[in-house]
Amino acid sequence: MYNVVTLFINKGQKLPDLTLVLLSAGNSIRFNRKIKKQWIRIKDEPLWLFVVNRLKKFCNFQDIIIVANKNEISYMKNFADWTFIEGGNERQYSLKNALNKVKTKYVLVTDVARACIDKNIIDELIKQINHCDIAVPYLKPTDTIHYKNNFIDRNEIKLIQTPQLSKTSILLKALENEKLFTDDSSAVLNIGGKISYVQGSKKAKKLTFFDDIKSLDCLEFPSNDTFCGIGFDVHPFENGKKMYLGGVCINESYGFKAHSDGDVAIHAIIDSLLGAMGGGDIGELFPDNDLQYKNADSKKLLNKVVKFIYSVGYEIINVDITIMAQKPKILSFKQQMKEVLSEILQIPKFKINIKATTTEKLGFIGREEGIGVQSITTLKYYNWKQ
Repeated sequence: MYNVVTLFINKGQKLPDLTLVLLSAGNSIRFNRKIKKQWIRIKDEPLWLFVVNRLKKFCNFQDIIIVANKNEISYMKNFADWTFIEGGNERQYSLKNALNKVKTKYVLVTDVARACIDKNIIDELIKQINHCDIAVPYLKPTDTIHYKNNFIDRNEIKLIQTPQLSKTSILLKALENEKLFTDDSSAVLNIGGKISYVQGSKKAKKLTFFDDIKSLDCLEFPSNDTFCGIGFDVHPFENGKKMYLGGVCINESYGFKAHSDGDVAIHAIIDSLLGAMGGGDIGELFPDNDLQYKNADSKKLLNKVVKFIYSVGYEIINVDITIMAQKPKILSFKQQMKEVLSEILQIPKFKINIKATTTEKLGFIGREEGIGVQSITTLKYYNWKQ
């Protein structure tokens, strides 16, 4: 006789009161690339989105919660309308933040590093939930195991995987503990909870080091698309202020009137970068009413944006800049600007083009009241398959 849970599986309907929690707030230090592993692209999807969409094919969820780095949440919202929660310093704290938002009886918790999860694992976990507090997939080791010069019976060893399906109330209770646990089942076991083990899959290998990606055969090549962004900025002159343009200090008796150092060229570049990645504009990231950016070095602002762009899965192809100025003369500073920008953008100088033009004495630029700069940037996805 089928119980309620089995009937839901066989009919392809959802398990009542089930929330998915995806942990994706890590810094990917062991991945050892400029890109964070949760942002590698599978076609056009970042890994965190790919994992969720894969799981959605196997099971319907009443709610989906993504635990993410606080600096990435705003950008993640471009991809999905789910609930996004700021992660903590440890996995356990991140999970507790998410569980405080879970309203369902059951919760399925998984790590973004488990990309190639099988439907069979999800089905087996759901079948077990009536018989335990948490259902967990595992693998048996095949190698001989020694620990501190002692032989361990490998038949007594379980290599624990995710996702793990828990009763929400039990998992919350288990995490009301200052002791740190590396997975949910360890916390539940610590309070005497009942665990059901199901056969895991070698395909659900965890992506920890970059070389691990070679064994994840469910991941397709990133798209070859390119992305173009346009940035434009203007600033009036201000007497008695240092002039910074394209990251270079230009010896003039005037600079730019601005909240920061007023480097109008770098501001245009930042906007073109953000435009290409769909990341908003410079005013959203560095508001001109925020005192921390008062007289800020624009090179540092650009460096922060570039690091973010690389971390979320892009590479910069080229940058083209047009400086519109009646004064000062730009020609003698172009190469120095290229050298500065090349280092920050992490691309060779030949992929940076700087053009200068006047406005034939027309408008505020022609009246020598300020400068305008336009920048065009092209990006592509980081190709981890190369």
